[in-house]
Amino acid sequence: MKADTEHFRCEIEDGIATLRLDRPDRKNPLTFDSYAELRDWFRDLAQDDTVKAVIFASNGGNFSSGGDVHDIIGPLTKMSMKELLTFTRMTGDLVKAMLHCGTPIIAAVDGICVGAGAIIAMAADMRLASPDAKCAFLFTRVGLAGCDMGACAMLPRIIGQGRAAELLYTGRSMSATEGEAWGFWNRLVPAEDLEGAARDLAQRIAGGPNFGNMMTKTMINQEWSMSLDQAIEAEAQAQAICMQTADFTRAYEAFVARKTPVFGGD
Repeated sequence: MKADTEHFRCEIEDGIATLRLDRPDRKNPLTFDSYAELRDWFRDLAQDDTVKAVIFASNGGNFSSGGDVHDIIGPLTKMSMKELLTFTRMTGDLVKAMLHCGTPIIAAVDGICVGAGAIIAMAADMRLASPDAKCAFLFTRVGLAGCDMGACAMLPRIIGQGRAAELLYTGRSMSATEGEAWGFWNRLVPAEDLEGAARDLAQRIAGGPNFGNMMTKTMINQEWSMSLDQAIEAEAQAQAICMQTADFTRAYEAFVARKTPVFGGD
């Protein structure tokens, strides 16, 4: 997996990739280029099993201020409908790529996390935040609908219909304590310990069965649209596939030998 990215920072170490938007002086807004490069990076990740976990981290005390006012919002007001749809589909494709990359993603959120930045955090599998994190889905505040990049489908599943509706209609900021109580944040961590906690979690996941983690992520996303009977059958098939992996055998042999299994991802 490549780490030499142009429009965001990427560091890969011990099977863990850490991504950061890299405009801290402006609270890390997204641009047309960073949207597209992030989408392509997560698409490529689906074909790469060397990265076992991803941390989407903050930079300079903030996660992301969303779409850049000057580089994105301004140009959008001058585009044709066809051009606008190309853009909105591209931003949605970033979320799809995150959902379908097969690798667990942890958002480590400090400071501002709004607009498309809030969507990126929402699309992660797990979310840690500092007590100073401020998360808002600002779309109605700029004259748009709250239904952006899958928000109306995903946010109610995380925090509930009524709470999601309030945030999406008003665009107000969700405090860190609200977000933790509502289940948006897995937990709150002091800012100085945030990345360490995210890395500890990533290392724990990366040390697990890579194929099994991929299957878990796949089923969590696919089962949204299944009936219970369909989900149970799909999980039976998924688990039978996992039982054919070498990691399943390794775990059994380690258990018998009273050792900790060392998974190889195959």
